[in-house]
Amino acid sequence: MKMNGLGNDFIVVDGRTSPVRIDAEEASHLANRQTGIGCDQVIVLEASRHADVKMRILNADGSEVGACGNATRCVAWLLAEETGANRFAIDTQSGELDAKVADIDNITVDMGTPRFGWQDIPLAEAFHDTRHIELQAGPIDNPILHSPSVVNVGNPHAVFWVDDIDAIDLGRIGPLLENHPIFPERANISIAQIISPTHMKIRTWERGAGLTRACGTAACAAAVTAMRKKLVDRGSPVTVSLPGGDLVISWTPDDRIMMTGPAELEFRGTLSRDGLMPLTA
Repeated sequence: MKMNGLGNDFIVVDGRTSPVRIDAEEASHLANRQTGIGCDQVIVLEASRHADVKMRILNADGSEVGACGNATRCVAWLLAEETGANRFAIDTQSGELDAKVADIDNITVDMGTPRFGWQDIPLAEAFHDTRHIELQAGPIDNPILHSPSVVNVGNPHAVFWVDDIDAIDLGRIGPLLENHPIFPERANISIAQIISPTHMKIRTWERGAGLTRACGTAACAAAVTAMRKKLVDRGSPVTVSLPGGDLVISWTPDDRIMMTGPAELEFRGTLSRDGLMPLTA
């Protein structure tokens, strides 16, 4: 299945009844928009002993990651379409995620508890207060970006606060910050702009995938770090506007991040083993 959540697109391969093995090189080929099908991530569904399904997430560069909020909504919609049920447990590398499907435009995923400790993100050195760390891009006396908030919401995120997200060349700066030595496992890099106490805008350079129209975990990261810095209201749902559309994020009193947004099924097809690798001359 080719699917997307707000334009963050996926190739979803069903390996629940017949195991499917896709390695890093094969995933990178499939994700290539010139020679493959093209996507941000390849999702492999597998049978799970304790959840409704297990979900493996392979980035466009072939690296494997623990969580993807937009993909989780897409998988939840597939399960709802198959079974007629509306609640599901989805097993990921970062833990089990619970999803509730109202309709294809309103799918809520419990993204778990944010982790703010420097060693949990992880960072290469200790920072007592991860609401802002010492990191900047650009000239020392006039940095383009500086003092990001950092958090792990299934994968590492750094959120830089700016007045205008459209004024930053994230395509140029993003890869440098993603691979900065402070992030031993690399990081997703977002720039965020506060619109009101219940509305913010972000753009994201996604670890292993590059510029993306939407990143669900980045929306969660931006919302909870903004709440932590008191830039938006914690007591209300916050709308996070991404280039591909809006997600609604809540941070509950019991410390859970709830993400609500749509999913879309673009087409179904059959992938042969020969199609997993480029043709050789």
